[in-house]
Amino acid sequence: MKTVNLYEAKTHLSALVGEALSGEDVVLARHGKPLVRLVPVAQAKPSDAFGMDRGLVEIAADFDETPADFAEYV
Repeated sequence: MKTVNLYEAKTHLSALVGEALSGEDVVLARHGKPLVRLVPVAQAKPSDAFGMDRGLVEIAADFDETPADFAEYV
């Protein structure tokens, strides 16, 4: 685990981010007291939402026909 004071982190931020992305633990400190840890953001998994109900929903063959009890409204 690498501990870096904030003043040094300001000047070497991109290098510290690179180290965090490569898997190294980087801790930012103020006056030697640890404050935060740099960690890579977990990549979001692509959504499986499109097509997830395939085969579960059926559309009736007569879905676009007017029901008999609504004929007087048309």
